Amino acid sequence: MSETKKVNSCTIFKQDCDCFNVLTKEQMQIVEDNQVIVEYEKDEIFARQGAFASHIIVIEEGLAKVTYEDGHNNLVLRISTPGSFIGLSSISDQNRLFGYTAKAYIKTKVKLIDIGIFISLIKENSLFGLELLRVMSEISHQKNARFFGLMHRQSYGKLADLLLCMSVNIFKEKAFILPLTRKQIGELAGMSTESVIRTFKNFQEDKLISIEGKKITILDMEGLVKVFETG
Repeated sequence: MSETKKVNSCTIFKQDCDCFNVLTKEQMQIVEDNQVIVEYEKDEIFARQGAFASHIIVIEEGLAKVTYEDGHNNLVLRISTPGSFIGLSSISDQNRLFGYTAKAYIKTKVKLIDIGIFISLIKENSLFGLELLRVMSEISHQKNARFFGLMHRQSYGKLADLLLCMSVNIFKEKAFILPLTRKQIGELAGMSTESVIRTFKNFQEDKLISIEGKKITILDMEGLVKVFETG
């Protein structure tokens, strides 16, 4: 699996942030006193592009998609899984708006932490700030990898990219239940629904993967990596 760690297109590789571990007990208590837990149902929006960002959002359970919209079209930027942050780019005093929309793929539980607390902790605790900077850097690298894949890979490479990213970064297993429709997979991979179905069939015929309902098993990891690298 180590060979596939570079596949970082659908989400960042390290989801959980060590930033809270570097806080003092007093600082952690302040965070806990200024947070609320909220549950969102499937397809419910919990951060809207252009809206005022009063909180930093941490995914506790579930799965969400982050999209950029222009009023007519949208581009899926990444999948957010437990441990990931929504709204870090809104910490700046000059730009306190969400730069993207976040919607629950499935029932999702999130933690809302007052953004003012984050700003105060960054000023007080440099290690906390460095950890958040690391997360933002990883998100930047992930976006670059995603845009490169969407621009330069054909359908085989795009779907292989997505399956490897899900296997290694999200589910961390060769066999996993995919809670997404073929249409949603197409949105993520930059493919039509028909192309997704056709490519899945070809991957099965080539014995790269097996599909049983929503369960996908990667049978030939090395072969799928080669498709990713050459596709």
